[in-house]
Amino acid sequence: MQTDRILLRRWMESDAESLFKYASDPDVGPRAGWPVHQSVEESLEVIRNIFSNDTTWAIVLKETNEAIGCMGYFTQATSNIPIGENDCEIGYWVGKPYWNKGICTEALRLMLDYCINEKHYENIWSDHFIGNPASGRVMEKCGFKDTGKLNRCSNLLGGDKDMVRIYKLMDYGT
Repeated sequence: MQTDRILLRRWMESDAESLFKYASDPDVGPRAGWPVHQSVEESLEVIRNIFSNDTTWAIVLKETNEAIGCMGYFTQATSNIPIGENDCEIGYWVGKPYWNKGICTEALRLMLDYCINEKHYENIWSDHFIGNPASGRVMEKCGFKDTGKLNRCSNLLGGDKDMVRIYKLMDYGT
């Protein structure tokens, strides 16, 4: 999956240094619900044990071939929020140097196309911590609407105390 600027591809062990470069920033991980990475070795373990699956992709900047973020989806069994059996929840993050450049929007549109046209999910959901409204703006640009529902996500870092705002895809293609 690709646009002119980015490519979504499977994570590779050789991405560990790039992952650490962005995941070690204290402004990145906690906004997405995971701890700051402490070493390249930890990032490699994340690639091996968390990102090596059929639902998670690296967001790669085509110009440099560097993994600069992550895009993926969760099924009912793995979702952070209550969703239906034929639904999915999409999650993403991108390194701080790439914030406010439209990259997450491009990547989310690629993932939506995949989830709709390849996986045929009935409903597509997403969420963000209420302290991270920029993530919600990305969702809105891609046709998601705020459901007005908030949820705690105990499996996310900070998810026991901070609420997530739940969005549902309503207008794909906008």
